[in-house]
Amino acid sequence: MVPQKPLNLGAFTLCMQVARELPNMEREVILFAYRTQNVDELNVWQELDSRYSFYLSGDGVMFKAPKPGPTETHMCVTWDSSSGAAAIFMDGRKSVTKMYRRGHRIRSGGKVIIGQDPDGYLGSFEAKQSFVGSIRDVNMWDSVLSDSTIQDMNSGKRVPRGNVFDWKSVELKVNGGTEVVNSEH
Repeated sequence: MVPQKPLNLGAFTLCMQVARELPNMEREVILFAYRTQNVDELNVWQELDSRYSFYLSGDGVMFKAPKPGPTETHMCVTWDSSSGAAAIFMDGRKSVTKMYRRGHRIRSGGKVIIGQDPDGYLGSFEAKQSFVGSIRDVNMWDSVLSDSTIQDMNSGKRVPRGNVFDWKSVELKVNGGTEVVNSEH
């Protein structure tokens, strides 16, 4: 995915529709990866124990939430550097807010990959970490959206389009066994 603006972020909301084709697999999978030359700046995972996590340039923060299955789940991750407040939303329902990486900043100059963990800047992939299923409607804002805006988005109401990634206009570069299917909702 090619961003509309550099990912030089002190806050964000990242949302996507996720459906796992193999929900009972005993493995961790990555949903979203943003990596600069030397470090994973922002990764969103479903861990081996089914918790969700995201990592900002180091140790992560974990959240308990329902596993996505073969039907779509609307998922959002929010984080604000000024307070450190981090949360996830599953189908409009918010997790407990946790404090994470207060004062940190996500650096620009990296690459975004959906559904695969880049162990190097432009490669070194492990098949066992690849996502199997559907990820779509990936949108990102450079601020934390309100809980009500995320709930509106989940219920299909109109909300402002992502200003970092807007799925309706994002440029995708497809590699490997990935298939892009256009679907309108």
